Amino acid sequence: MATFYIDDKAFEAEDGENILKACLSLGLDLPYFCWHPEMGSVGACRQCALVQYRDEEDTRGRIVMGCMTPVTDGARFSLQGEAPKEFREHIVESLMLNHPHDCPVCAEGGECHLQDMTVMVGHRDRRYRGKKNTHRNQDLGPLIHHEMNRCITCYRCTRYYQDYAGGRDLAAQAAHDHVYFGRHEDGTLESPFAGNLVEVCPTGVFTDKPLVNDYTRKWDMQSAPSVCNSCAVGCNTLPGERYGKLKRIHNRYNNEVNGYFLCDRGRYGSAYTNDESRPGYAGLRNKDGSYDAIQSSQAIKTVADWCGSDKKVAAIGSPRASLESNYLLRHLVGAENFCNGMADNESQLVGRIQEILRDGAVSTPSIRQVETADAILILGQDVTNTAARMALALRQSVRNLARQMAADMHIPLWQDEAVRNLAQDRLSPLFIIATGATPLDDVAEQTLSLSPAEIARFGEAVTAELNGTSASSELDDQAAALAKRVAEALSAAENPIVVSGTGCQSLDVVNAAASVAHALKQDSRMLSYCLPECNSMGSSLLSNQDASLAELGERATRDDIDCLIVLENDLHRRAQNDQIKALLENAGQVVVLDSNVTATMSTANLVLPTTTYIEAAGTLVSSEGRAQRHYPVYLPTEERQPSWRWLLQLGQFLNRDGFDEWEHFDQVTAACAADITALAKITEASPSADYRDHGLKVPRQSHRYSGRTAMLADISVHEPKQPVDDETPLAYTMEGSNSKDKPGALLPYVWSPGWNSNQSLHKFQSEAGGALSGGTAGIRLIEASGSENIASSKTDPDPLPDGHWQLVPAYHIFGSEELSAQSPAIAELIGIESIQLNSVDADRLGATDGDLLHIESNGQSLQLAAEVNDSIASGCAAYRAGLPGGHWIAPNCGATISKAKPGGDHA
Repeated sequence: MATFYIDDKAFEAEDGENILKACLSLGLDLPYFCWHPEMGSVGACRQCALVQYRDEEDTRGRIVMGCMTPVTDGARFSLQGEAPKEFREHIVESLMLNHPHDCPVCAEGGECHLQDMTVMVGHRDRRYRGKKNTHRNQDLGPLIHHEMNRCITCYRCTRYYQDYAGGRDLAAQAAHDHVYFGRHEDGTLESPFAGNLVEVCPTGVFTDKPLVNDYTRKWDMQSAPSVCNSCAVGCNTLPGERYGKLKRIHNRYNNEVNGYFLCDRGRYGSAYTNDESRPGYAGLRNKDGSYDAIQSSQAIKTVADWCGSDKKVAAIGSPRASLESNYLLRHLVGAENFCNGMADNESQLVGRIQEILRDGAVSTPSIRQVETADAILILGQDVTNTAARMALALRQSVRNLARQMAADMHIPLWQDEAVRNLAQDRLSPLFIIATGATPLDDVAEQTLSLSPAEIARFGEAVTAELNGTSASSELDDQAAALAKRVAEALSAAENPIVVSGTGCQSLDVVNAAASVAHALKQDSRMLSYCLPECNSMGSSLLSNQDASLAELGERATRDDIDCLIVLENDLHRRAQNDQIKALLENAGQVVVLDSNVTATMSTANLVLPTTTYIEAAGTLVSSEGRAQRHYPVYLPTEERQPSWRWLLQLGQFLNRDGFDEWEHFDQVTAACAADITALAKITEASPSADYRDHGLKVPRQSHRYSGRTAMLADISVHEPKQPVDDETPLAYTMEGSNSKDKPGALLPYVWSPGWNSNQSLHKFQSEAGGALSGGTAGIRLIEASGSENIASSKTDPDPLPDGHWQLVPAYHIFGSEELSAQSPAIAELIGIESIQLNSVDADRLGATDGDLLHIESNGQSLQLAAEVNDSIASGCAAYRAGLPGGHWIAPNCGATISKAKPGGDHA
């Protein structure tokens, strides 16, 4: 540590840290624009000026930029002196010369970093009366609104978009006071992380387009800590609500998971919660297929009659529902009658993955730890399209070679441009072995497209090289040479990581990844698996050995199910349509609990309307094995209830064991923890409902929240009583305490005096850019046991007959996930479904782009447009996973493909 002085007061900071970060960590307000904790310093805005003195005798000093000046022992600075204050005021005045001063109509108003810094430096009166430079704004797609006239040329946008996220279609153009940040022409930003520009930009140049189109000020939004449900990474989010509608989602900082950034699916994919077609009341199906709305009490009684003691009841849970809801349903019907709701093959894969992570000797890294990897092997997974936030972390990990080079040259890592100039295009080794091209290919040392079986054999060859034995003779010379190179890179690394997952739908690929990781000798070796849904890991930990979908289908055909309860699950996404149709038709009475209309709900005998994750509390377990709690942001309308509440009422009505002892959410969580050994620590994921911050609840509304007495004025002039929340430590009011030292799991918004924007986050951190003062949200449930022997059996697939192609899933960040695809802004980016073949295979069929192809597999058939993609492995045909028409396809099955005849069925 170094002792330094600011205005003659002594402080301590890490030796070599820049003085701006040191000041912010110490609670001193030093204005800045271009600096960002994740992107380092470039000294572009000149706003963080201080005076530095040579010694105690020096009274004049010199102006230095805080973000570019290191802390040294005995260094002396002035923050409040006349010279630095005047310099900072002149800088802001120059930045504001061409600014439109349109705060009243700016979507950033009230949370604008430029506003905060202008006030902080004391610049109040405008003196410039000349003509302003103006720019034409661009259409950047359905997610981002562009207003270039507000720009202050801090370069944060391009540094984030190009340098950090790897985007290539946004750049700084022109020069001097004509600099323009945009694309070469109008068009949707291509990066799946473009939405972070909204929070990175310190002004209103890049704003949230869905919010702009239905606007509410920050201080008028009610928010609560939440967890993204769009994939299994478990990013922390802050949804904002007004008038009973979700208005936007901002990033919620978690140092170990998402840090400062989200992917666009997580940021914009929850607008389905505002769908007006959502069922609001329990519905009983008539013989003609229509539904009659019935009271909640009548619905519970009806289901209870169908589930009486003399009835044979089965239930299907969901990997997108909370642990608590799944647990109650399982407890209600019994483990032998419960299916976790995943497709059978997927359930097997996730079960194997959690077995490897729990019983093996390789650690599962957090996203922050992924960024420390200095050699990476991705085996059979398109990480960007299945676990986007991890892909962003992998983009940072390939820069570890540059960081090591900088350390050897004694260049501080916060000197971002110097580090990049030193490394040029040299990156840490990243190898991607997949069924086709992935968005991470641009930073990979080498890529190779193989079929799933060949990917598994490649992994075995790498394992053999690491163990010093002969590699598989089934690989061609190119693949064998690459396997040797991969083994060399992983062996030489200090922090190697193997990344795989369920993407190939292949158990052999999952096992091969584990074998490679265990063959590494380093103590810091890491193994990370990408899972498909937000609670896939939790569902597997809860019910890995319970009934499968196939078993329930067999029971239904034997008339062994009188009532089937389906929890937040569209079963048509889990198996072939005819199998699901037979299950639902033969299962007697079908009860569906869900928040949005699905094909499964449309055939139910009774529908119980549930809340979305935005309106309910719940615990989810990420692919890392981290249990995290999401809280309701606002109360549900009409007669929607959380799934756990519906199931609790049903169990109590039926007098099932244990249900009478439970009334509150925390009691259900505790019961789940006590009953399921693998989930024993979930009560530690977040404080219980009786937690108080300095004796007070944590408010969902900021102290600036307005309109409390006017929001319902069109209905009644009498102010309603504020709702009471007995289930969480949060309050639906402005009253309460939001101190910096409360648990990190309870951060509902960030605000600090003088820091209205999200830059105020450093006030809640132990140091600027560090962990939250109240600790990291969530609790790890899975820790490696230390066994080097992870038993596995290889399932050599039968060779495909001549003339058959192997169908493999191709994922897309927009469209492959069920619920986000229903969000209007995301729906615009989904595109059309196609079947992808490489040019050689397409030539065999005489097909070109756009031709209709007839596909037959497992007795099912449909037609899809051909898309020629030379990155697809030979003999494979890639279908768009998650889009309508693809749910019937069994994993890694064979198919015949031919040119379609006119008039055939289309997808």
